[in-house]
Amino acid sequence: MTEAATLPRPAPTRRRRIPDLLHRTAFRRYWAAQTVSLLGDQVSVLAMPLLAALSIGAGPVEMGYLTAAALLPNLFFSLPAGAWVDRYPRKRRLMVAADLGRAALLLAVPMLWWVNALSLPLLYAVAFLAGTLSVVFEVAASSLFASLVPRSDYVRANSLLNGSRALSYLVGPSVGGVLVQVFTAPFALVADVLSYLASAALLSRTDITEGPVDHTPGPRLAAGVRYVAGSPILRAILLGTTTLNLFNYIFAALFILYVTKDLHVAPGTLGLVIGAGAAGGLLGAALAGPISRRIGIGPALILGLVAFPAPLILVPLAGGPPPVVLALLFAAEFVSALGVMLLDITSGSVQTAATPQAMLAVVAGFNRTVNYGIRPLGAVLGGALGATIGIRPALWIATVGALLGTLWVLFSPLRTMRQLPEH
Repeated sequence: MTEAATLPRPAPTRRRRIPDLLHRTAFRRYWAAQTVSLLGDQVSVLAMPLLAALSIGAGPVEMGYLTAAALLPNLFFSLPAGAWVDRYPRKRRLMVAADLGRAALLLAVPMLWWVNALSLPLLYAVAFLAGTLSVVFEVAASSLFASLVPRSDYVRANSLLNGSRALSYLVGPSVGGVLVQVFTAPFALVADVLSYLASAALLSRTDITEGPVDHTPGPRLAAGVRYVAGSPILRAILLGTTTLNLFNYIFAALFILYVTKDLHVAPGTLGLVIGAGAAGGLLGAALAGPISRRIGIGPALILGLVAFPAPLILVPLAGGPPPVVLALLFAAEFVSALGVMLLDITSGSVQTAATPQAMLAVVAGFNRTVNYGIRPLGAVLGGALGATIGIRPALWIATVGALLGTLWVLFSPLRTMRQLPEH
């Protein structure tokens, strides 16, 4: 044996530091496309409202319309889009087309602004159409995921994807703020345009054998609803997360008002606390796999349903000296971000495993319709409760009520589920 042959090789050590899934070219490109797009989206989340407020003069009512325009496609089109995507054989092409369409729509905004032709109705239209394409992209992505990832790797793959989402929440707003300050809000949107183009390029180079196309006769929308309603696993997850979302959006409608007016926290300080708390999402993404393997996928999901809303009880409890208030707010944000990652990773993995591949898009569309549809209702209910009984009592109702979502899964097969289910 030669001396060279006995020397240690560093390459395998380096490879072990990178998750195995990212050594698979197809998944790596899929993950990279999602990651770059998520980062770009966080720029738009900041830049679009700033553009409306600072460049077009939108007031509170107009800002509400802009937010609604972006959300309404989730309510109107998620289920029909899912039914259509399940019967379309080339889902990757749909995702590429959605990326290119969103890039074109957002690129039109700075161009219209440059020629002084941008108006609020046009901005509403862009937000609505981009939101519609996002619905198509997301329901197609749920189906493509199952073609890319072996069943045994669902939790690991979802941990990587949700880790990217947590990172985008942590980094994206800061990057967006710098871009808006340096280039102005209209041209900051170009960063999101570039992210969509990069996503489209990565997906177009992803070599993948896509799953089966559903040719079952009859209306697909009703079939998706029936399948979820008839599955004790999917039904419990949907009811649990919908209950959680209802109360969480009651909380979200009042949180900033309560913290700034009642707790006297400055907006800039609150932004730093929320941004720092988002790091909990990265920790949650890293821990989801080990926790699921240790206690079982079902109990881990239930833990996420508790760990997401329970820390928010610290918000109506907060009081005393400013450092104590800020510490409680940070703890609430950090642990809640950890919990939501644990919930999203485990629930996404279970839902994929429990659904036939040919029905993944329509089931995802139905879940998206219900979960997104309940959010505006929660926000409106939160405003009404805050005005009627006071903000702090309403926050108590929101934080305690959100824990009721756990009851749906406690009395389901998820309570004792150790491994991913069969569909």
